[in-house]
Amino acid sequence: MSYHAPVKDMLFVMKELADIEGIAALPGFEDANLDTARAVLEEAARFNGEVVAPLNVEGDKNPSAWKDGEVITTPGFKEAFKQFGEGGWQGVLHPVEYDGQGLPKLIATPCIEMLNSANLSFALCPLLTDGAIEALLTAGTDEQKQRYVPKLISGEWTGTMNLTEPQAGSDLALVRTRAEPQGDGTFKLFGTKIFITYGEHDMAKNIAHLVLARMPGAPEGVKGISLFIVPKFLTNDAGALGERNDVHCVSIEHKLGIKASPTAVLQFGDHGGAVGELIGEENRGLEYMFIMMNAARFAVGLQGVAVSERAYQQAVAFAKDRVQSRPVDGSAKQPVSIIHHPDVRRMLLTMRSLTEASRALAYVAAAHCDLAHHHPDETTRANHQAVYEFLVPIVKGWSTELSIDVTSLGVQVHGGMGFIEETGAAQHYRDARILSIYEGTTAIQANDLIGRKTVRDGGATALAILAQMDQTIALLADRDGQAFTSMHRHLGAGSLALARVVEFMVAKVKSDPNAVFAGSVPYLKLAGIVLGGWQMARALLVASDKRAEDDAFYGAKIATAQFFAEHVLSQAPGIEASIVSGNGQEGYLAMSEAQF
Repeated sequence: MSYHAPVKDMLFVMKELADIEGIAALPGFEDANLDTARAVLEEAARFNGEVVAPLNVEGDKNPSAWKDGEVITTPGFKEAFKQFGEGGWQGVLHPVEYDGQGLPKLIATPCIEMLNSANLSFALCPLLTDGAIEALLTAGTDEQKQRYVPKLISGEWTGTMNLTEPQAGSDLALVRTRAEPQGDGTFKLFGTKIFITYGEHDMAKNIAHLVLARMPGAPEGVKGISLFIVPKFLTNDAGALGERNDVHCVSIEHKLGIKASPTAVLQFGDHGGAVGELIGEENRGLEYMFIMMNAARFAVGLQGVAVSERAYQQAVAFAKDRVQSRPVDGSAKQPVSIIHHPDVRRMLLTMRSLTEASRALAYVAAAHCDLAHHHPDETTRANHQAVYEFLVPIVKGWSTELSIDVTSLGVQVHGGMGFIEETGAAQHYRDARILSIYEGTTAIQANDLIGRKTVRDGGATALAILAQMDQTIALLADRDGQAFTSMHRHLGAGSLALARVVEFMVAKVKSDPNAVFAGSVPYLKLAGIVLGGWQMARALLVASDKRAEDDAFYGAKIATAQFFAEHVLSQAPGIEASIVSGNGQEGYLAMSEAQF
C-alpha cells in the first residue's frame, strides 16, 4: 500500500513538545522556524511518497544480488538514490561549509523517519553515510574532511561502518584486522569484516569504508584499536577516482528482512593490502567510531518509529475495508468492517499510541541535541547533552523493541491475510526484527543506560528528568475529565516506579551487579514507557486547549493519550516489581546451567 507521511502529527510534536521556535532562536538556526520545517517536511513527504515508497515491495521481492564481487541493487534504487542526493536530502543536517543545509537535528529527524517509513532497506545507505560524515567531522584532518565530506553529502559517494569480524561479534576487543604503516602516512589493511551494510553496491561512484583495525604493537583489547578510512577506489588530492583498492565483497547475507539492503562480507588485503589513512589519533578508534555509532543508534530508533508508522497505516486501511462479523453490541444486523470490533480497535490504538509516544520521545531528544551543540551557555549545553545521551539508548532500544510488537499486531489485524506475503504486512514484521539487534542489541543499549547513563552520575540526570515530569503531573491534577484522571494516575505511578528503579540501580550496582543487570532491559522498557507517557501527557494538555480548532485531530490526540495511560503506562508498577524482586541469589540467577 502507499505511504502518506503524518506531517501534521510531526509538526505538532515539533512545535508543541520539542519547541521548534526555541531551536530557531539558537545561533546559526535563525531561519529554521516552524515555517521552514513545514516546507521541508512537505517536500520530504512528496519525495518519499512518490519516489522511495513505491520501491519497498519491489526490494523485498527482488533484493540486491551478488555476483563476482559486485552487488546489483533492486531495480529503481540507483535512480532513486541519485534523486535523493540531488535533492540535498543527505545534507539536511550537515554543515553548509561542506555543501550541507545546516538545519537542526529536529528538522532532519522527521525527514529521516519518512525515508525509513517509505523504504527501510533504501534508508540504510544514507543512515551509515550520516555516521561516516559525523566521524570525519569530529576526528578527520582538514584534508580528509575536504576530500570526503562534500562527496558524501552530495550522494556521489557513500559511507560504511566496519566494526565486527567473524570471531568478534559485539565484543570489539577481539578485533584482529591489522593495519601496517607504509612510511608515507598511509597504511595497508588486512582482515575480514562482516555485517557491513551497503558494503558494496552500484548506487554511488565510491564507498568510504570506516574500519577498525590494530597497528603493530598496539595494546590488547579495545585500547589498541584505531580507525581508518579505506575507499573502494583510491583518490588523488583533488578527489578524482583512481585505481580499485584492495577491498572486495566476497558475499552478501540472505536475511529474514531488509532484503534489498546488501549486508556484505568484506575482505581487506587479499592482493597486497587495502590502502587506508588513519583518522584521528592511533588507539582511539573505538572512541571515534562511537561518534558514528551514536548517530546510527539514534537513527535506528527512528527506524523503529518509522516501520511502526508504516505498519499502522496499512493496518488501519485494511481494518476499514475488511468486512467480517456482526458487531457485538447488536448495532447492525449485517457484517461490518472490522474496525468496528472492540479488539481490533484495541490493537490499532496500541499501534498508534506506541508509535506516537516513541516519535515524540525521539523528536524531543533531537531538540536536546540541538541545544547541546548550539546554546550559547556552556552549562546549559552540558545539561542538554547529558539528557540527550541518557535518551539515546532508550530511543534506540525501546522504539525498536516496540516496533516488533507493533508490526506483529499489524499482521494480527490482517488475520490470515497478514500471514500472506501479498498483503505486505508480513514484510514490515520481518524488516522490523533486525532493528533491536544491529548497532548494539537491546541488552547492550540497556547496559549502557545503566552503566554510563544512570549509575555513573548517581542517577542525577534521570532524577532531573523525573523532576520535570512531576511538573507535568501537577498540571494534570488541575484538569477535569477521564483522560486527565487516567493520565494523572498512571503517569504518577510510572514516575514513582522509575524513580524507585533508579534508586535500586544506584544502590545495588556494586554490591549485586548481577541483580542490577538482570533488570537492565526491563529498566530500559520502563524508562521508555514512562518517558513516552510523559510526552503523551504533554500532548494531552495541548490537545485539550486546542480541541476547538480541530476537533478531529485534537480529539484523536486526547483519546490516544488516554489509551496509552490506561493500557501502556499502567504496566509500569509491574515492570518495577520484576526489576527489584527475585533477581538475586534467591531467584533465577541462582539456577545452574544444568537446570536450564
